[in-house]
Amino acid sequence: MEKERHLLVEFGNKLITDGYTLGTGGNLSICDRENNYLAITPSGIPFHEIKPEDIVIIDYEGTIVEGDKKPSSEWVMHKLFYERRTDINSVIHGHTIYSTVLAELRWDLPATHYMIAVAGDDVKCAEYATYGTPELAENAFKAMENRKAVLLANHGILVGGDDILNAYNVLEEVEYCANIYYRAKSIGEPVVLPKEEMTLMADKFQSYGQQHLEQ
Repeated sequence: MEKERHLLVEFGNKLITDGYTLGTGGNLSICDRENNYLAITPSGIPFHEIKPEDIVIIDYEGTIVEGDKKPSSEWVMHKLFYERRTDINSVIHGHTIYSTVLAELRWDLPATHYMIAVAGDDVKCAEYATYGTPELAENAFKAMENRKAVLLANHGILVGGDDILNAYNVLEEVEYCANIYYRAKSIGEPVVLPKEEMTLMADKFQSYGQQHLEQ
């Protein structure tokens, strides 16, 4: 998974430079569906220090297939999505500011901006559980049903996509919408778009502005 290693290093650094996390906060992975492996960032190493050879390859049981580092403590949460959802091939967890503000309030992010449709009709906040536990993985999976993003209570955000580029796009758009919602909420009550409009937006996004990694 040489290409995947380099992509994880690239997008891990992007999380830092774009201000979506700090230090070692967050984790990223890409799955190999042919072998039921996943490449995931290592635990406890700042993103700007991670090299391709530090990326850990594990199977769905958590057994290290390749690498001499410890995989992210959230590996169970990543693998759960790969096991149960065929539309997700990359998962990103970050500590973005505005999404985390909502997560600390344990609020959902409603459809007050049409760009929420990249993630679903809205973004739910999962029930709280300790980081790195199977309970958190299950809570996140449940709250992200029919969606591509979830807020992790008192923690951060988790997103998925058919590749890492699209997963990152979901992260960016949800964080933007959380920022706007925060600002609008501070001076009034944001208006929520109807479900019919969000369904229309989801259909439009199928053919507009989709980016894909070069093979």
